[in-house]
Amino acid sequence: MPSKRLSVTVTRRLPDAVEARMRELFEVTLREDDTPMTSAELIAAMQSCDVLVPTVTDDINAKVLGQAGDRLKLIANYGAGVDHIDVQTARQRGVLVSNTPGVVTEDTADMTMALILSVTRRIPEGLALMQTGDWDGWAPTAMLGGRIAGRRLGILGMGRIGQAVARRAHAFGMQIHYNNRRRLRPEVEEDLGATWWESLDQMVARMDIISINCPHTPATFHLMNARRLKLMKPDAVIVNTARGEVIDENALTRMLRAGEIAGAGLDVYEHDTGVNPRLRELKNVVLLPHMGSATLEGRIEMGEKVLLNVKTFDDGHRPPDLVIPAML
Repeated sequence: MPSKRLSVTVTRRLPDAVEARMRELFEVTLREDDTPMTSAELIAAMQSCDVLVPTVTDDINAKVLGQAGDRLKLIANYGAGVDHIDVQTARQRGVLVSNTPGVVTEDTADMTMALILSVTRRIPEGLALMQTGDWDGWAPTAMLGGRIAGRRLGILGMGRIGQAVARRAHAFGMQIHYNNRRRLRPEVEEDLGATWWESLDQMVARMDIISINCPHTPATFHLMNARRLKLMKPDAVIVNTARGEVIDENALTRMLRAGEIAGAGLDVYEHDTGVNPRLRELKNVVLLPHMGSATLEGRIEMGEKVLLNVKTFDDGHRPPDLVIPAML
């Protein structure tokens, strides 16, 4: 008699190929619409499945986990970031947590460079001019932006994505600088042409462009606070494709409006969809809807990682992408 299949609940719509494979391997409950689950729905899902497959839009905090019951054994996150999951509480309750690291590295680095170019070369302003039909021809002083070759790029967080950004920026002729919890090995620094700054304050004060590429943790919340933002040069630009909570969004908005920072390119926001409305009014700001990792290839690869983690767990082994609190 065949053994009972693992019960898996997915909280959001995933690419068709991933959902089809889920159906083949597990007893899966898929999300029919593409809205985030409420806390009550998350609790009900965790009480009725062996494995939960959530995304960044699911707030799996201690209160929610406290009502999960005893059936849930694995949270196989669809995404690399796990700041929306209380990993410590999950482990204390005997629930493993896995993620999908490395999959979105190249896509997010591409979007970081796109934002750098968009802000410095005023691409959205040019698009808007064409769409309104107000363009009346080329002029020597029209739509002047800035050249990125030769500019100092300060990367905050030199993990996989930060290093991928460094490789791209180096090809554009930029000078690469970085601040990280740990200094890279000399051979990696040499390969990237990167200069390490032990002091984040000193780096921020000297850069032309700051790129946020670190995860959101208690230690990085508002790492770019009002005091540190004021260290930036008035002609400097900041881009963020990591987590919105790393920047004090209200302070950033005030400084952009006052002309104390030249521009910003943001793909993530401190309060998710609750974007500061004053940011939308600024011509020197490029806003994107959290699409840094939004490629079909990347989304399918994320799903394949989830499938591998769940299948490995189902076979009685440790998921290859297990997250432990000490990693955070």
